[in-house]
Amino acid sequence: MNSFTHKEIRQLCRQCKFKSPTPGFASGYVQANLVVLPKSVAFDFLLFCQRNPKPCPLLDVTEVGDAEPRMVAPGSDLRTDLPRYCVFRHGELIEEVTDIKQLWRDDFVAFLIGCSFSKERDRSPNIHHLMSQLSPTFSYLMEIHPQLKLMV
Repeated sequence: MNSFTHKEIRQLCRQCKFKSPTPGFASGYVQANLVVLPKSVAFDFLLFCQRNPKPCPLLDVTEVGDAEPRMVAPGSDLRTDLPRYCVFRHGELIEEVTDIKQLWRDDFVAFLIGCSFSKERDRSPNIHHLMSQLSPTFSYLMEIHPQLKLMV
């Protein structure tokens, strides 16, 4: 396994020198999924996460227009410090990019949601890590409490 600090990984991403998935890197640090939404639907998504903490464990929420997650990663920039961004519009994946600076708007709110990669760091290396692949994904039914204005 490669070992970097959380700050080193973010800096490498910011410089477009690290473009791989992050499992197995920055051991001992929490990893998260990023969701960016306009302010007009951000509160509804926040309620959805609060009502469904198991599938959506909320780690941090930025202020409107602010790309810095001040609670969990002060000094970072969510527009540049991830290796890859999947950009969705109306539920469709439209592109994958290495930064979202050109897409960022003053009305955006960013949500950091915990992911299984953080839990895997405490276990012995899995075959998917040794082969530099993403974790297996499982589909299962879980009762959620929907938020009326969101389509989930």
